[in-house]
Amino acid sequence: MESMVLYPTPAIGHLIAMVELGKLILTSKPSLSIHILIATPPYNADDTAAYIAGVSTTTPSITFHHLPPISLPPELSTASPHHETLTFEVIRLNKPIVSQALLSISQNNTIHAFIMDLFCGSTLTVSADLNIPTYFFYTSGAASLSSFLYLPTLHETIPKSFKDLNNTLLHFPATPPIPSLDMPKPLLDRHDKAYQYFLESSANLPKSDGILVNTFESLEPRALKAVREGLCVPHAPTPPIYCIGPLITTKEQEGSNSECLKWLDLQPRHSVVFLCFGSLGLFSKEQLKEIAVGLERSGQRFLWVVRNPPPPQQKNQSVAISESLEIELDSLLPPGFLDRTKDRGLVVKNWAPQVEVLSHDSVGGFVTHCGWNSVLESICAGVPMVAWPLYAEQRFNRVVLVEEIQIALPMNESDDGFVSASEVEKRVTELMASSESGGSLWKPALALKDEARAALSDGGSSRVALTKLTELWEGR
Repeated sequence: MESMVLYPTPAIGHLIAMVELGKLILTSKPSLSIHILIATPPYNADDTAAYIAGVSTTTPSITFHHLPPISLPPELSTASPHHETLTFEVIRLNKPIVSQALLSISQNNTIHAFIMDLFCGSTLTVSADLNIPTYFFYTSGAASLSSFLYLPTLHETIPKSFKDLNNTLLHFPATPPIPSLDMPKPLLDRHDKAYQYFLESSANLPKSDGILVNTFESLEPRALKAVREGLCVPHAPTPPIYCIGPLITTKEQEGSNSECLKWLDLQPRHSVVFLCFGSLGLFSKEQLKEIAVGLERSGQRFLWVVRNPPPPQQKNQSVAISESLEIELDSLLPPGFLDRTKDRGLVVKNWAPQVEVLSHDSVGGFVTHCGWNSVLESICAGVPMVAWPLYAEQRFNRVVLVEEIQIALPMNESDDGFVSASEVEKRVTELMASSESGGSLWKPALALKDEARAALSDGGSSRVALTKLTELWEGR
């Protein structure tokens, strides 16, 4: 049997993106079998069992292989403050296990390609030793990809850590200048273990047979041109780039009987601002109260997804990597807030069916953490954004969304990362005014919605790129 093997990192956002890639490949070549290797997360994460079971039921051509847990060395917890370090180490230690998995799958299958994401770069030698064509699936955008391809060059030309550059502007080929402190936190200190892992993975990107990117040609033309012309890897060939996005979660996976969807049905067209910060985004109790005050002062209708804040000893943590207790909204939000805003606002705990919410006619704006999955979901719905990044490459994405693509407003933080109620009020009001008037953000957002749909239609740029790939794999 002909097959593909996909290898995401454990985070749910990466898993979902890789599953959607598998589904997309099946639309072009339904006879394939898709095998997805699942590494055990090195931290407490959202349970993916229900999601995986649902995919297995609806798409039997996708098979999941759970790799056995890895024991991490105790000293690793003190080697880096970043959870990404743990992920990289799990992937590194998994290499012999992945080799065995590929050999096992290949006994009854012809593996046309092995596709992994950025974190799995150390596995490149495994598939190369088995003579399996190997590709990266970059789950963020082309501008972000250009920065990672260019990272080894920056490392050679800038002797200091990014955190020590006084927020100097960094210049990447064909992207807006990026303040050095807007680089992902694990990259700020070049002596950190996480930085070394990312540098290694960045150097591995050009060694692959190709890079699949979750974007589409008309969304990021300048960055794509720079990558393809070799400007981001000046001293080595750049592999082929295939834009196969936008890949987003389908509505059927999210469910349609949610309380918030029924509430949205009662709201006027384009009148609601939606605030949601991904599956991992966290705010302190103080920040949650500030958001509430800003929303109340704005007078806007809102739908707000709230997660429990991190424990007091980890109050500056912005990523949910431990189990969360049951939320008591009254204790987290200002006294009386829920009663005072009940006629124009709805606060829900932990989760909302984001694709369906953004596609709802009542939603006119999205306050987002700038995770790329969320960005693409907003673009596909034609909804402008306020960009409030929390972790990973999201600060980089904010610069691109605000200055390059121009479909978002920036949420401005203080030096310690705190956002005031007045800033929340200002940005939410500005965003919704644009929605009501068909203003400067609304028009390009609607245009990109049409272009995103066209990219995946027959003859569209992403569909053509996928066809080229499948023909290449078939000819192997």
